[in-house]
Parts: sequence; C-alpha cells; structure tokens
Amino acid sequence: MDKIAVLIPCYNESKTIKKVIEDFRKALPEAKIYVYDNNSKDKTDEIAREAGAIVRYERKQGKGNVIRTMFREIDAECYIMTDGDDTYPAEYAREMCNAVLERNADMVIGDRLSSTYFTENKRPFHNLGNVLVRKLINIIYKSDIRDVMTGYRAFSYQFVKTFPVLSKGFEIETEMTIHTLDKNMGIENIIIEYRDRPEGSKSKLNTYSDGMRVLKTIVTLYKNYRPLSFFSWISLLLILVGIGFLTPVLIDYFRTGLVPKMPSFVASIFFFICAIQSFFGGLILQNIVKSHKQEFEIELNEWTDKLKKLKQGKN
Repeated sequence: MDKIAVLIPCYNESKTIKKVIEDFRKALPEAKIYVYDNNSKDKTDEIAREAGAIVRYERKQGKGNVIRTMFREIDAECYIMTDGDDTYPAEYAREMCNAVLERNADMVIGDRLSSTYFTENKRPFHNLGNVLVRKLINIIYKSDIRDVMTGYRAFSYQFVKTFPVLSKGFEIETEMTIHTLDKNMGIENIIIEYRDRPEGSKSKLNTYSDGMRVLKTIVTLYKNYRPLSFFSWISLLLILVGIGFLTPVLIDYFRTGLVPKMPSFVASIFFFICAIQSFFGGLILQNIVKSHKQEFEIELNEWTDKLKKLKQGKN
C-alpha cells in the first residue's frame, strides 16, 4: 500500500506531462506517481515512463472510465488527482495531503474559482458554466462547495473504495462532489492558483456537449439521491397544471350549475392522480435511499477496518 499516490489521467498531453511529473515528484518525493494513458497518439506514455512515472492504460475512452480503473487498481492512504495539462500547481499537493492524512478529510477540493481561474481561463462559457453548476449544487444540497468541476483533488482511502463511478466523461467531478455531500463525508476547500494551458496544448472539454452532460448528471443524481424532493417538485407541477384545467370548469359550474367542459374536468383529474402517484413514488424511493445509506455506513466501517489492517501489515 502506498502512503501517497498521485493519479494523472492523460490523453494526448505530451507537451506538458514531463513537467507535471517532475513538479509533483519535487512537491511529494515520497509519493508514487501513476499516469493512466487513455489511447494517446502523441507518445504521452513514453514520455511519462521516461520521466519516472508508473504508466498504465485504460482503453475505454473517457475520464470517468480512467478514474474508475485507477480507483480499483491502486491502494493508498491518500490519493492526489490532477490533470496532465500543467494547469494545477504541484506546490499545493502537500497541504491537500495533510488535510486527508492529518485532519481526516475524505475529499479535498482544489478551489480555482476563488483565485486566478477567471483571469487565466480564456473561455468565457467555461467560466459561466462553473459558476452555474456551483450555485445549483449549493442550492440543492445547502452546501458551500467553492469549485465543483475542478480536476485537482485529494481523497481518502475510504472515499476511493466506496465511490461508485457511474460517469464516463468529464462529468465525473460533479458526480464525486454530489456523492460526498449526499453521504455526509468530510470535505475541505483549499484555494489554489490556476494557470491556463500552455500554448499548443488543447483542451479536450467541449463547452456545450460536456456542459449539457454535467447538467444532466446533476439532475440524474438529484433524482437518485433526493427522490422525495425531486418527485415532490414534479408533483407540484402536475397539481398546478391540473388546477389550470380545473379552474375554468369550476367557474362555469358556480355560474351555471353545469359542467360543459367535461374534457377539461377529466384532464384535471388525470393530472391530480399523476401528482399523487409521483409524490408517493418519491416517498417509496426515499425509503430505499435511506436503506442504502445505512448499508453504505456499514461498508464504510468495513473499509476503515481494512485500512487499519493494511497499515499494521505495512508497519
């Protein structure tokens, strides 16, 4: 078992990967550095191996797929996840590790948005998207996450081994954040400086398609983690639609004593029934989620015990 493992998912980062490895080796000399190549065509893997990293491969394309394999294969007391594009300074890694190893944080977020991100990042829609996603999640989960989509994070062993990776692409960071909030795990925000990609290095993130995937992920996870709240909103919307159909029927009835708009009356009853079904469906799912949380706490305790045994065997 490693004390600290630096995880670097890479796809065509030949221009920057050597510097990233050298910077993190200097910042964390005791750490093992793992580069997972995701079908690069520019010899990223060869450069990383020459720089001293442990190079492994993930053939299924997408950052989420890479992280799933990393988390399964590597055992460490503390994990640092960073990108291979040299946008995240390695000098913050020690502070992030200390939050996990000394203060028992389960996830440490490298907060770009509170420092240089908006001046360094030259893509205005990325800036807008980051702010929108952060505010949306903080409203839904009543949290104070400063940077939801940062790729610079530290994790505990317990988080890595209990996190179910569902996303395949760049929405993985959003999934990590929501999972940690939902399971009431320890989170810290550490402000870091951010620098834009060097000239010649191209981002793989598509502002529009990946942005839509992130928003879809938020909605899906909100439905999965907070079903009663999610389906209550749908129920409320259905009630309002039903009232919209019923109102003119009631007006005619109180004025004439007749119900001439029978289709509208039937439609309103239909929407009211759907609203009731939606609410009780959310209530049933909420009980299932509660049961899953109880099982998760038991699983978390089991992984904590396993970590203690691994440490004892290491000593």
